[in-house]
Order: sequence, then C-alpha cells, then structure tokens
Amino acid sequence: MSSSVPQRISTALTLAVTPGEPAGIGPDIALALGARDLGIRVAWVIDPTLLAARAATLGLQCEISKFDSATPVHRGGHFAVLPVKLAAPVIAGKLDTANSPYVLQCLDHAIAGCLSGEFAAMVTGPVHKGVINDAGIPFTGHTEYLAAAAHGARTVMMLATPKLRVALVTTHVPLLQVPSLIDNASVSFVLDTVAQSMDDYFGIEHPRLSVCGLNPHAGEGGHMGREEIDHIVPALLKARDKGWQVTGPFPGDTAFTAEALERTDAVVAMYHDQGLGPLKALGFGDAVNVTLGLPFVRTSVDHGTALALAGTGNANASSLLAAFEMARAIAIRRATAKSHCA
Repeated sequence: MSSSVPQRISTALTLAVTPGEPAGIGPDIALALGARDLGIRVAWVIDPTLLAARAATLGLQCEISKFDSATPVHRGGHFAVLPVKLAAPVIAGKLDTANSPYVLQCLDHAIAGCLSGEFAAMVTGPVHKGVINDAGIPFTGHTEYLAAAAHGARTVMMLATPKLRVALVTTHVPLLQVPSLIDNASVSFVLDTVAQSMDDYFGIEHPRLSVCGLNPHAGEGGHMGREEIDHIVPALLKARDKGWQVTGPFPGDTAFTAEALERTDAVVAMYHDQGLGPLKALGFGDAVNVTLGLPFVRTSVDHGTALALAGTGNANASSLLAAFEMARAIAIRRATAKSHCA
C-alpha cells in the first residue's frame, strides 16, 4: 500500500472533540489543540458562544463554522462546531449546576456520531463529577457513562503514556468496596480485554501483561489476604491457558520498578490509585485515558478541570494533544486494516 493511502484515509475520517466542563480548562485546551493543523476532520462539540468567549478572554483568534458533511480537514484556528446550547452563561473557574446537563448532551452527540459511524473516534476533555452529581444527575465518570450509552458495553479503563500502560480492574469506587469487586470473573475479563485490544490500539501483537496483587506483598501466601489465592491467580492461569503472556501477581510496591516495566507492555492494577498513582508520577501530562471494550474509539485527558487555571492562559494542553493523536492513530490503523480486507 502506498504512503499516500494512510493520508487519504486520515482526511476522510472525522474525530469528535468534547471539551467537557465549560467553566474549566476544557475550552482553553481545545483552543490550543485547534490552533494546529490536525490532518483530519474534526467536529468540535461545544456551544460556539463559549468557544468564542474563551478565545476572546485568552486573546486568541478563531473562526467558527457549523460542522456538516462538507467540513474540510481541520486547519489551525478554524473550528467546525457541532453546536450544543448552554443553559446559563459561563464564568471561567466558577461551576454552575445549570450547565451540567449540557456537559452530558455534548457527550451524547459525540456518542451518537460514533455509534452511527459518522465519527471514527471521540476525544473528551475533563468533566467535573461533583457538579454533575450536585445537579441531581448520578454520574461516576466518563468510562461508566460511555459504557451505559453503548448499550451496556463492558469496558476497561486504561491510562497510557509512551512508556507505560495501566489498566484497572475497579475504577471509581470507594476503597472499602474494592475487595468485594475482585473476583475471578472480573480479573479474567480485564485480562482478556486488554490482551485483545493491544494490537488494535497500540500495534502490539503479542502483549506482555503483568498483574498486581490486591494486598501488601501480594497477600504473603494468604497471611495478608486471600484475594490473590482465591481469585487473581486462577484468573492468571485461565489467561495463560488462552495463550496470553501474563505474569504475577506482583506486590503493588514493586510492580512499577524500572526493571519490572522493561518486561511488560501493560500493567493490570486492582484499583484506581494502585495503578494511576505510579503512572501519573511517571508521566502526568503525557498520559491518555483510553476506554477499552467500547464499540468505538474513545480517548481522554489524564487530568481534571483545573478551575483555577481556566481563562488564565496557563493551562497545559499536552494531554489533550496526546489523546487526540492517539485517537487519530487508532482510527487510521482501523480504517487501514479495513481497507486491506476490502
């Protein structure tokens, strides 16, 4: 296949971007991303008045048009918007529950476009879970919301940097509930999903997965807990029977040493902070949140809304750029593979 084919595929695809919480840095980093030539069509799912107002606050130039089937490849500073109307005016840095439904409506538009095939992927900016719940809308996170919207798809949350990928068995749940959610079936599902996704998402055909234990010292042979013996080890053995390269369970305090990471392509952690604490210490700002198991590609930033930075010009867009580039690469890889099969 000639080198012009991936470029032709890229220009035929569309990515949707949802900047997230309107009072946070989402609009700021969207403007920073959109200042670049992105080599692909982009539908910016946002209220155009918010985008224009934040650009004015930041002293940036932006041209806004409505996204449609004739929208060209994104050029720096030209935003093709799929408009969603805010319920109330936005003050940078100040949350307003009136706009919580707007945040979810933006997600709904992007999800619908992904499910219909109009969009090849969606890239999400940071949302504020607290203000959405304060508005009376139960919301535990992007990952769970997307799974429910995709007809109850079972998903796995992974964060990825250029040097480290971490998938989670449990996500946004209180620590007290974690042990009850660690069982053979849940660990097996995550191992299968990660192993099956690594080629599609990262071009790694035979991934090496390392698995953390739940307890200190991975349970110390049952003296510090039996989750490893009763659930995690049986799941590992089952994964190996399927041909996956899986090792562990390793204590959480040694699973992320430099030597250990040289021997793995992805780490499977049992709970949120066990996996994401080390990852963000090693690669905060360059990490991308990837939702595995959805019927479409979704990537996101690795940080929150940073309300104090909104509208100041000091927001760092590196994670959104990394998320966009990863979504673009995955979408092109999928479309190229499909063209090979055609």
